[in-house]
Parts: sequence; structure tokens; C-alpha cells
Amino acid sequence: MGSTSHDVDALAPGTHTFTVDGVEQVYHVAGSGPVCVAHSGGPGIEWAYLRAPGLEEHFTMVYVEPVGTGASGRLDNADYYRLVTYVRFLDAVVAHLGEPRVYLLGHSYGGFVIQRYALDHPDRVAGLALYDTSPVTGADFWAEAMANLAAYPQRHPDRPEAAEIPAAFAQIGAATDDESLGTALRAALPVYFADFWSRQAEFAPFQAAVRISAAPAGAQDPTPFDVRDRLGEITVPAVVIVGAYDFICGPRYAEELHAGLKDSRLVVLKDSGHFAHIEQPAEFTEAVVELLKR
Repeated sequence: MGSTSHDVDALAPGTHTFTVDGVEQVYHVAGSGPVCVAHSGGPGIEWAYLRAPGLEEHFTMVYVEPVGTGASGRLDNADYYRLVTYVRFLDAVVAHLGEPRVYLLGHSYGGFVIQRYALDHPDRVAGLALYDTSPVTGADFWAEAMANLAAYPQRHPDRPEAAEIPAAFAQIGAATDDESLGTALRAALPVYFADFWSRQAEFAPFQAAVRISAAPAGAQDPTPFDVRDRLGEITVPAVVIVGAYDFICGPRYAEELHAGLKDSRLVVLKDSGHFAHIEQPAEFTEAVVELLKR
């Protein structure tokens, strides 16, 4: 790994930058307690949406800006944004922190990254929070997500805006730059919540702040993701957290994770979609913190 040597202040509160194979890697530290490294989803969604102040009361939270997003460096070729690349950069962050073992929190695509990391580096992991994620993707996964998307307007027949969400989501695939992609994602964001419309004033600032980088978002990893037959190799304590209304990484995938892991607890948050840390923050925090008791 071409990373810098361990920095004694690597866990000081604030923003940190070091280099991995000549590419800038940025991460942010907040809170106190055992170290928990958080990896955001997308790929390409910027880290700030995943900030969880409740967790910072129990953990030293390390929020990674994944390579290709936010202030972290870009790769020369969009084809390089692969799961193996994110795992390699995450390993560089963990090594840089200098902690023998860390907790890992992975949201959505970030959950794929930390599953693979736990399989590749079991000795570096103290526990896992697998949050709105899945042990598998592929044609069936996407077909189910698109069916749920198409059914979304019927869930909110009293809100005409809900009828526009499937078309807004389709624009995500058509976007080619950070600005148009971010606009499309923000327009489609209500589908990611259990009930965006009844709490719109509360969630609007979160919606407005979400940012995404087009290069990682548009990269197609040709390697199928399916670790179902390997989940039993992961022996550290895990919590699998899912929103009951998550349209894309819903309870069936959480149940598959829970069934395959040796030592896991399944927490279904009944009033959440894909963003339980915003929709049910107290219950989300409690679910993750329970890892410390095991």
C-alpha cells in the first residue's frame, strides 16, 4: 500500500488527509469511544449524509470520504471504481488509524464494501453494523427494486408529487456530471424514506444537502456481488439494521444476511426506509451501540 505511515494524531477530531498510491484519501473524525469507521453508499454519495451524532456519543466515528467522492482524490479511469478498490482504500484508512481492530459501519453499497473487507481482513474487525444493505445484487435484486419504485405512487395516493418519483429516479441513470446527477438524486430521494411527505419540512434540509460524484456512480463493476456462501466465515459480532420500507435493500436481504452470519442481531425499524439514522435516529443509535455489549 502506498499510504503514509501511521500518524499519531490520526484520530484527533477534524478532517484528515493522507495519500494512498498517490491519491488523496480524506476522512473525518468526531466523537469518543471505540473506533467505528463508517463507509457511505452509492457508490459516489458524499459522506456527510451518513453523519450520525448519536453514534458519536459512544464511538470515535471515522467517516471515510470514499475515493472519487467529495474531497478525496479521483482515479485516472472510471473503470477503476470497483469494489476491490474501495476495500483497498478502506484498508489503507484502517492501517493509517493505527488501531488493531475497528468497528465498521457500512450503509447500502458501503455494506458491500465492509462485508468484503471483513472476509479479506478478519483480524482487523471488532464488529460490523450492516445497514440497509445486502449480501447479493444482480438481476433479481434490481428487478425487485424497480418494481418497488414503480409501486411507490400507490403508497402515497394523496400526494401528486409521489407520481413524479419514478421518472425522477430514471434521470439518475441518464446523468453524466456531478450537478445533473445530484439534482436527479435529490428529486428521487423521497422514495428512500418510509414517509417523506408527512415529514417533508423535517427532511428537506437533508434532501437539499445530499451530494454525489458522477465518476464512481457511473462505473459499472463487472464482478457480480454475492457473498451469501461466505457469510459464515464472518465470526465477529454483527448487527443487521434495515428499514421496513427500504425499497432497494429491504428486509428480505437483511434476513439473508442475518441467517448467514454466525453472530448477528437483526433490527427492523418499522418507521424507516433507507435512512433510519435520519428517520429513527434514537432506535438506529441503540441498534449499533448494542454491538459494544457483545
